[in-house]
Amino acid sequence: MKRKQAAFTLVELLVVIAIIGVLVGLLLPAVQAAREAARRMSCSNNFKQIGLGIHNYHSAYKQLPTSGTGTDDIAGRDMWDKQNDLVTVNRRLSFLVSVLPFIEQQAIWEQISNPLGVNANGTTRTPPWQAMGPGVSRIEYGPYVTEIQTFRCPSDPGRGLPALGRTNYASCHGDSSVFTRDPFLDVDEVSAGATIPYSQENTQSIRSRICHRGMFVLARDMKFRDCLDGLSNTIMCGEIASDLGDGDARTNLPRSGAYSDLAGSGRNECRKNPSWGEQFLDPLRPRFWIQAASSSANATEARGYRWHDCYTVFSQVHTVLPPNSAMCSGGRAHNDNVLPPSSRHQGGAHVLMGDGAVKFITDSIEAGNKTATQIGYHGSPPTVPGSQSPFGLWGALGTRANSEVIDEDI
Repeated sequence: MKRKQAAFTLVELLVVIAIIGVLVGLLLPAVQAAREAARRMSCSNNFKQIGLGIHNYHSAYKQLPTSGTGTDDIAGRDMWDKQNDLVTVNRRLSFLVSVLPFIEQQAIWEQISNPLGVNANGTTRTPPWQAMGPGVSRIEYGPYVTEIQTFRCPSDPGRGLPALGRTNYASCHGDSSVFTRDPFLDVDEVSAGATIPYSQENTQSIRSRICHRGMFVLARDMKFRDCLDGLSNTIMCGEIASDLGDGDARTNLPRSGAYSDLAGSGRNECRKNPSWGEQFLDPLRPRFWIQAASSSANATEARGYRWHDCYTVFSQVHTVLPPNSAMCSGGRAHNDNVLPPSSRHQGGAHVLMGDGAVKFITDSIEAGNKTATQIGYHGSPPTVPGSQSPFGLWGALGTRANSEVIDEDI
């Protein structure tokens, strides 16, 4: 007699499939979280490499890599001018350019530091590009469009034009954005035709000492010895998300509505109240600008673009507003924009401390009064160097020499 073989019933199969589906649903978030944890660790490692590069640079040259360096424009133009930009970079190179040889990117450093006889598309250039490169927006210059993996966070999906080469790591310029678009002015830079004695400090130099309080000061040679608060208590660099062209308030410079006054209404409002720009956030999507404000007249000016460019929106951060807050802006890259750190990680962003340690700062860090007038704005108090930061623990971490005690674990 033939024996009947046992088999699964349809109901049993459906139950098994349902159980598998539930297990997959439970496991997928865990897999995604593990992947993000790995990306976040990789991002931290990149930042650590940059920190080691900065320390090695300081060991070699007895100073930090300068934010705002390169060939000068003999016509004496401002840093944001494009006069002669086929010939000179006009001191617009970021600190990341100087770090290149110290993070095993010697090849691209050699291209930048020497005359380069080829264009980005491989064609011969006659005469060759000048050593230290042309104007920062020149797409024909190969090094400017090169993606440096050490400068990129693996969680950030931004790629391609109009960014040129992107960065997710920026220099910290302290707890005030006032004057951060302007090079440091010292008495040594007073021209021979000046009407004041060389022994007398000019107004710009005094104002600079009041508001230039970070580890980096634009176009000034900074040293670790300038950090009197202790390297382990002072933020040297911050992480930034690069712009995706989606109106993200952390990365996109708004240009319409109240921001369209390029003469300075938005710029001055942000100096008086760093959270002024929040009124232009979309109430249904609070991380994005309302559509009218997010249309940019210049799509090439956005957060994390041009790793080689020292200018505010491209590679600077301030410890004014907490991480992942909306930027406050006058609408252009060369305005005194308030630029918090930001990231594609959940809940905060990495910072690089002066001693090379990488820390993850949460969005909820104590940040004082976010509507306080920024230090250095015209005649507003305080009017003397060394004043306490109005932005709490967060502001204190961004200042290098204010004798503020950091008594909290960060």
